[in-house]
Amino acid sequence: MANQPTPLMPHATASWLVDNTALSFTQIADFCGLHILEVQAMADDLAGAKYTGRDPVHSGELTHEEIERGQADANYSLKMQKAPVDVSRTKGPRYTPVSKRQDKPDGIAWILRNHSEISDAQIGRLIGTTRDTINAIRERSHWNIVNIQPKDPVTLGLCSQRELDAAVAKAAKRVAATEPAAEGDEPIEATVPATPRDDKQELIAQLRREREDAAKAAVRAAQEAEAEAWLEAKRAAEGNGEAGQG
Repeated sequence: MANQPTPLMPHATASWLVDNTALSFTQIADFCGLHILEVQAMADDLAGAKYTGRDPVHSGELTHEEIERGQADANYSLKMQKAPVDVSRTKGPRYTPVSKRQDKPDGIAWILRNHSEISDAQIGRLIGTTRDTINAIRERSHWNIVNIQPKDPVTLGLCSQRELDAAVAKAAKRVAATEPAAEGDEPIEATVPATPRDDKQELIAQLRREREDAAKAAVRAAQEAEAEAWLEAKRAAEGNGEAGQG
């Protein structure tokens, strides 16, 4: 039914109903909000192995009586007995699309190299990673350390420039507040410290310069790689030509 909510886990619920009831594919598809071909694939064992069945009776979404009504009348539309509770995520690591997860180590390495003042907790929130991964990259014990290349996380799309600037400013402020005075130095009351705003602007300017330098270096590296590939292809073509003449 279009006006009622679907089960919390539609595919797993459909898989359970296919295996444990005599409901029609249309009834199951309508109740779970799926296309009938998806349900057909589960029944034909083309997709069922991908899902662990979820009992909607146990979760309260259906009752045995409701299932029996559907089995007795193929035109009967199953009614949701108890709508699933929405699961909201308020804490935890930032979600990163699968296509960008492989770039996380490069982003972490860049931050560790260029902004060591940023804490592990900040990196974890910024990139969406764990302390273990950060330590492994810092200690060069990461399983893929040989292939990790420090890259700006903003360029990689792992965080925004605003978020990175805020993390840098916050870390700099924390370091300045906790850094002890040198031994023997007396505090000078008359000294006027730089304002946090000035420090932040300087850090942002420095960060932009570093990012521009990194982008230029990446372009140069790409051009060199392209030229090298072209040269190798040319040599290979010439070698094949000589071999053919021989």
